Amino acid sequence: MAADTYDYVIIGAGSAGCVLAYRLSENADTSVLLVEAGGEATTWMIRMPGGYRKTHRDPWLVWRFPVTPDARQGQWCGSTIGGKVLGGTSSINSMLYVRGQPRDYDDWAAAGASGWSWQDISPCFKELEDHELGESDTRGVGGPLHIACTRRGHPISEAIIEAGVQAGIPRRDDLNGIEQEGIGYFPATIQNGRRVSAASAFLLPIRRRANLTIITGTFVNRVLFDRERAVGIAAMVNGRPREFRAEREIIVCAGALQSPKIFQLSGIGPGDHLRSLKIPVICDSPGVGANFRDHWGLRLRYRLVRRQGYNHRLRGVGLLLSVFQYFICRTGPLSCAAAEVGAFVNTMPGAARPDAEFQMAPFSIDPTTNEIEHWPGLHCTVRSLRPESRGTVMIRSADPTSPPVIHANVLSAEYDRQLTVHMIRYARHLLRQSPLQKHLAEETFPGRGCSSPEQIIDICRRLGSPGSHYAGTCRMGEDPMAVVDPMLRVRGVSGLRVVDCSIMPTLVSGNTNGPVMAIAWRAADLILAG
Repeated sequence: MAADTYDYVIIGAGSAGCVLAYRLSENADTSVLLVEAGGEATTWMIRMPGGYRKTHRDPWLVWRFPVTPDARQGQWCGSTIGGKVLGGTSSINSMLYVRGQPRDYDDWAAAGASGWSWQDISPCFKELEDHELGESDTRGVGGPLHIACTRRGHPISEAIIEAGVQAGIPRRDDLNGIEQEGIGYFPATIQNGRRVSAASAFLLPIRRRANLTIITGTFVNRVLFDRERAVGIAAMVNGRPREFRAEREIIVCAGALQSPKIFQLSGIGPGDHLRSLKIPVICDSPGVGANFRDHWGLRLRYRLVRRQGYNHRLRGVGLLLSVFQYFICRTGPLSCAAAEVGAFVNTMPGAARPDAEFQMAPFSIDPTTNEIEHWPGLHCTVRSLRPESRGTVMIRSADPTSPPVIHANVLSAEYDRQLTVHMIRYARHLLRQSPLQKHLAEETFPGRGCSSPEQIIDICRRLGSPGSHYAGTCRMGEDPMAVVDPMLRVRGVSGLRVVDCSIMPTLVSGNTNGPVMAIAWRAADLILAG
């Protein structure tokens, strides 16, 4: 096995890894290695925003790990997905750009993650952004990440916004303001009709830096240690074993599912579990793989009257015409993010800030076939913003190729069950407002027969959908269950950090791609400050 040495070795070229490579390689005297299990993002299905549904079915582009359900509670039985390609999940996601609420970060700081308040993280968002709405107290321009904003969308989308206003939700030109409550068009990581992934925003401009090495097709088996100091990684590169060494640090950016897996295989995790698998314990860290969280939700579907919406343009001959329009003009339904309209609302009685996110668009998908429905349709995906249910991610063996055991524990917390009922009822109330009455026919899923709290909770538990915003499994803090300290250094060892969604103590109030990039930008500041 050949071993190459670099100052920094970054595991995972997703949203966090790309940002770190961009920042840490700015100094020409610093050598950086970025390794990625997937390949180059060359397919046009990634660049075309509407191609995300196809990429989700491509085993060369996505990881799929089965979730172990609790059969006694009739829980959802499916699999998690993540990007297995340069750019990680930012290359296959819905492209919605949400920062979360300032209080999310202030709560982290108050709970022991000092240096991670909104005052600390908000400058990072501004520095990485190139926002179409221009610079403000909260927005940035001139950064590497372009943020697009629809000014006026499909007539059905306009009617949804008008319905929200009639229901008492303020209309927002920017859904990422200090006050999150509102309805409007989602900001999206799209530029001139093309997806802006972490790879295209942060790696493409710097690929020629002599001090940056990017190796794809690299599956990391474990971190190597000299006593309690991380000194390298053992990996398979296109099927051949290799070792890479780090003079300064190894930075794990593999995500909330893969980072705890790599740590446990390396001997960092719950000691009893590792010993049961005959894995030598480097550091008994019970929090590794615990605190698994996700934005669980339910996708409501409605039939539209007449030939409205996008369904007829996403099937058959209509799809061919949309493809032609996209390649000629970079416009049309294939140039849009997965949801046009977003709403952040207070649904629970007495809620002091938004507790639910609605993602709405004038198309609908049959979940049994994953195909666009034949009749005109609309979907409204409803998600809890700060779920309290927590699961686990644990390796099942010492075999690096074996997927971890994932227990999501969907709706296990009473708060989440109550919120589910309130947010589904709120969404139905919004969609019954008069601006939508001339457009909407019946609710096709879950349907009028699903109305009692018990029925709503049951349908959401069995047939709901993950947000794929997995977080918390290597959480930051200062208590015994914290895996990393506020500098993102792994507690109990040296030379090792984590920078990805897994360090979040709790989920941010919204989609996680933007926050992960800001976390990585902040982490680079901490690393470079020494």
